[in-house]
This record gives sequence, structure tokens and C-alpha cells, in this order.
Amino acid sequence: MPVVVDAHEDIAWNALAFGRDVTRSAAVTRQTEQGTHTPHRNGSTLLGLDDYLRGGVAVIFATLFAAPFHRRVGDWDTLAYKNRAEAHKLYSSQLDYYHRLADRCRQFALISCRGDLDAVLASWQPDADPAARRVGLVPLMEGADGIREPEEAEMWMGRGVRIIGLTWGATRYGGGTAEPGPLTDDGRRLLDVMSGLNLTLDLSHASEETFFEAVDRFEGAVIVSHANPRALLSPEPRHPERHLSDDMIRRLAERGGVVGLVPLNRFIKSGWRPADGRHTVTLEHVAAMIDYVCQLTGSADHVGIGSDFDGTFGRESTPAEIDTVADLALVGDVLKRRGYTESQVAGVLADNWLRVLRRGLPA
Repeated sequence: MPVVVDAHEDIAWNALAFGRDVTRSAAVTRQTEQGTHTPHRNGSTLLGLDDYLRGGVAVIFATLFAAPFHRRVGDWDTLAYKNRAEAHKLYSSQLDYYHRLADRCRQFALISCRGDLDAVLASWQPDADPAARRVGLVPLMEGADGIREPEEAEMWMGRGVRIIGLTWGATRYGGGTAEPGPLTDDGRRLLDVMSGLNLTLDLSHASEETFFEAVDRFEGAVIVSHANPRALLSPEPRHPERHLSDDMIRRLAERGGVVGLVPLNRFIKSGWRPADGRHTVTLEHVAAMIDYVCQLTGSADHVGIGSDFDGTFGRESTPAEIDTVADLALVGDVLKRRGYTESQVAGVLADNWLRVLRRGLPA
């Protein structure tokens, strides 16, 4: 079974916003949610422990996410903040959730260092007991408003955060999706603190101004956990800077970084709408995007998967072959049919992310 690393899942947000229990299978959660508002607000879930185990999803970048109040989806969206104190409280509650999850379910493990990562991966070796397999969680802060002052990043690291994204929309640290702007003075200070702590920087959702200054300024590992190549998509009015230009992808690769492609249909096929049907987008389209990044950067070393599953969309908005997160490994089969080697496929599914993790995680 190929091992998969998924670089972006909003597990805690789903648990606290909708009461979803990731220790259940996706099938059980779907059945439980029949007749509720949740599938209409966030789609039919794609996530569940049985699905991780069945699909070889060994490591997940597990997000801390809350929207600024002016960007909340509706009145039901209670995980939204008006100031940095509220952001801090919401992000802290999500980090607490991951600690509780790992404490109450032995098949989840928080990854804080390289030793933790190695232990999780060892549980997936062919000679290991399948009943002992563990799913590793690497906490990723999406949007840094929960960090009240740049120096507070050290406290978050002490609590287990290993990856920080400066922005979602604009934050006090820089410009973001639909709210462009430059890196701020506080953003520069935060990058300096993060460099000193060897935290990994996630530039998903960063505006171009913020992206290019940050990628040049920051000394540590840099990733884009979930975004797609802009060149293969028509401009999206709601997300004018959501995806990566060729220059952004090249610069990320020059820094040894990785971009995680999102298997969301409207992020794969321009103009896609639910009425078009899932059958109109397939994993061949996803493989074409992966191939584009490989051709642009000259290797298969700088692309992976960042599903963003259950991040305001569900099964209804994913390619035809995907029923749950267990099906992410099918991307590898499509790449092999395109002529990619076993080593290259392993890189896309897991090893590229593992390389970056080992650079950023403490010994």
C-alpha cells in the first residue's frame, strides 16, 4: 500500500463547527448527518479514521483555522473572530482538540519531532502489524491572527504547532486571498521569529506581494500546502490571487519547497459548477496539473497533495473517482499510466512532503 501525506485538512474546524467525529468513517458520518443542515453547509464529508487507514493516509497537516468575522460564511459560522484575542482563543481551542483526539484515540498521534514522524511511518511498514497503524497529525496554523504578537510564536511551537501560514484573507501580518497587500512590519518580525525557531512557513493564500517578499526573506522551510497552478485556470473573481503563478511556483521550487494540489473541481476545471456533475472532472485532470508543475520546475520533487477536504466542500465537489480521502492514492495510478516512475509517484504521494517535514521538525 502506498503511503500518502495530505498537507491540508480542516479536521478541528469540522469537529467544533459541526460536531463531526473523525474517529468514525466517512460513511457513518454521512449517515448520521442525513436530514441535518451540515451537508448543505459543508458538503458530504470525505474524512474518517477508517478511510485514512484503508487509503494509507499516514500523515496529515491538521489545520487550526478561523475566519475573520467579516468573511464568515453565515450566521451558523460561530468560529469567526473580531480581534486578535478572539482569534487566539479560537485557534487555541482547535489545538486543544487535536491534543484530546490523540489522547483518546491511540490511532492518532501528534507529530512534534522527527522521532514522532519516524514512529508513525514505521507503523506503516509492510512487516508492521496493521492493527498498530497510526495517523500522524502535524498542526498547521492557517492565518496567523491567532498569534497576538510575533514573539508568541514560540508559545505556539511549545504547544505543538509546526507550520504557520501568515494569511488567509489579509491579516495583521500580510495580504491574502481577495484582500491583497504587502508583508507588514509585524509580518517581517514574525518571519524572523519563525526562522529562529525553525518553524515551517506556509504561503497558501498569500498575496503576490506578501508571497515574494516572504519567500525571499524567510530562512527556513517554505511550502504552499494547498493551491493549484494559475496558468491552467481562468481568473476566478472570488479568488483573484488564490492560485499560484508560474513565477511563484518556480520561486517556491528554488527554495526547495512543495505545493500541494487541491482536488476541488472548480480549482481544477475553470467554470465548473455542481450542476455540471462530478463525472466531468477526473483524476486525469489532477494528474495534468501535477505534470504541469513537474514540467515547469524540471522535476517531480516540488508537488504533492493538499486536499483541503471538508474545507467548505465535500464529496459532491471532488473528481469522479474520489469517494473519500482513502482514494487519494489513486492519483499515483494515473501518474504511472503517464509514465511516472515508482520513485516519482512516491514523491508526489508522500516523500516530497516528508523531505520538507524532516527539514522543519526538531530532532
